[in-house]
Amino acid sequence: MTPPDDAHPFTHLDHVGHARMVDVTAKQPTVRSATARGSVACSPEVVAALRSGTVPKGDVLAVARVAGIAAAKRTPELLPLAHVIGVHGVTVDLAVTEAGVDITATVRTADRTGVEMEALTAVAVAALAVVDMVKGVDRSARIDGVRVVAKSGGRSGDWAAADADQP
Repeated sequence: MTPPDDAHPFTHLDHVGHARMVDVTAKQPTVRSATARGSVACSPEVVAALRSGTVPKGDVLAVARVAGIAAAKRTPELLPLAHVIGVHGVTVDLAVTEAGVDITATVRTADRTGVEMEALTAVAVAALAVVDMVKGVDRSARIDGVRVVAKSGGRSGDWAAADADQP
């Protein structure tokens, strides 16, 4: 793995500033995980329909959960510098709140690089699925706060956001 140099401290840039995929060949696989969160803000009408199961398009949370899991596995197809890695576990949890839907995704692997992008992709696509399912009832539904809240494993070790326990 070529480390970044002083002129280009970003690992995804070569010595002249061109984009490159970081070479992780020499790294040993380790167990890693990442958790991301985000939310979809919806109208009170949508929240009521989600709670009563009467959203016209069907089971919003089930569709969003499956969309998030599928998205985590396809991250390298969407992000050109992401590595193809073994995604060994994905959970996508959705909770209806007074403001809409909170989404949490955790992705696990035993590979040479982390799964932060896979966790973010799972949350973002699950959120897109929620918006798609409710847009006929609430055209103003919006995605908010998609972010990594924790990661473990790898060279940099464990990390958690100061507000990791907040939705």
